[in-house]
Order: sequence, then structure tokens, then C-alpha cells
Amino acid sequence: MSKLQVRAFLYQLGTFAILFILVRFIVAAYTGLTGFWIPLTAFVVATIIGPKFQAVKTKDGEKLFMKWIFVKGIKEIG
Repeated sequence: MSKLQVRAFLYQLGTFAILFILVRFIVAAYTGLTGFWIPLTAFVVATIIGPKFQAVKTKDGEKLFMKWIFVKGIKEIG
């Protein structure tokens, strides 16, 4: 794994974790769900709305890209 692939993985993991925890507390506080439905719902929502990061080898070298449903198109990171 290259340095940018590791960075993409860590960004992906970090954003998923933040969204999962946030959504888990929101679902627990504002819905009537109980038991394993709370983390299952948080998992699905965080997976859907979380940004996707990917390291791609281009002719100019390896670059890091992000795709997110709230941002139009694919954005280059750093």
C-alpha cells in the first residue's frame, strides 16, 4: 500500500466513525428504535452519506480523490 492509499483508508475510516457515532446518538435520542436496530440504522446511514476516498495513479503521479453526495462531481484532495 502506498502512502496515499493509507491516507485514503484513514480518511474513510475517520469520516465513517464520526458519522456513525453522530447518527447513533441522534437515532437513539429521536426515534423509538431499540436494541440492535440503533447501530444497524447508524451503520446504513453513515455508509450512504459518508464521503468516499480513493488514491488513483494518474500520468502526473498518484493523487487522492473524494466523492460525496453533498458535493457535485469528484474532488481532488491535496
